[in-house]
Amino acid sequence: MELRQLRYFVSIAENLHFRRAAEQLSIAQPALSQQIQKLERELGVRLLERTQRRVSLTDAGAVFLERARLTLNEAEEAVRLARLAGRGEIGHLGVGAVTSALYGVFPEVVRVFRERHRQVHLTLHELAGNEQTRALRDGRIQVSFLRPPIDEADIEVRTITREPWVVALPTAHRFARRSRVALKMLAAESFVSFPRDLAPVLYDQLISMCNRAGFSPRIVQEGQMQTIVSLVAAGIGVALVPATLENLSRRGVVYRPLTGAVAKLQLAVAWRRDNRSPLLEAFLGVVREMT
Repeated sequence: MELRQLRYFVSIAENLHFRRAAEQLSIAQPALSQQIQKLERELGVRLLERTQRRVSLTDAGAVFLERARLTLNEAEEAVRLARLAGRGEIGHLGVGAVTSALYGVFPEVVRVFRERHRQVHLTLHELAGNEQTRALRDGRIQVSFLRPPIDEADIEVRTITREPWVVALPTAHRFARRSRVALKMLAAESFVSFPRDLAPVLYDQLISMCNRAGFSPRIVQEGQMQTIVSLVAAGIGVALVPATLENLSRRGVVYRPLTGAVAKLQLAVAWRRDNRSPLLEAFLGVVREMT
């Protein structure tokens, strides 16, 4: 049984006239009759009663008509959805992000993509830096916002932003009124930082910057980004954080630019090289546009 046979039958059943149905379908009437006869032989039942004056549905034909319409509608929907998927307009996309990326360009990229692709189901995963490539490989996510460098042959990485470090200070701190703070002036401070096992790139760059400034930071407490800001507000210590964290405003904390041997912190988007999904390409298109 072929879909075209179902279309032929539905057209005849709706017109109850072979010639009109043939004209509607743009085929020759004898060819239409042959296809209906072939369909009836395959089913083993008569679908139509034919006389020289009229065409009518048999009981089997009436039942078959209902199901034939449903089948054709399902086939049309399958074609529509396949075309949408082929254009990256429908489906599921898992997006990973390191915590620090959530306060920069990431939310805006997601917002714009969702506005343009409302039928795509996005799942967002906040993952530590050392979990990102693993999640890409096992398929939990298809694209990731992470901190390079990533030395993985099967992962494509493209830097999208470079941002400075800033120092987060309690509002009562003696440096809080300064417009800028020299990194070496923080040598005697207690530091709140992120643990290396969760953010190795951030941690290593922080230590390297402090060493170039002539000191090794005395880290008294570790935590995630939001926790770090809360601890700074509580006066536990100061913190070196990506500049985008200034978007996480909190009472009791001020952010100040740094001077001295301060590196730029990169944010990159990454995906598996063998992923040729139109949905992924659509998302990366928004990333390119926004960055």
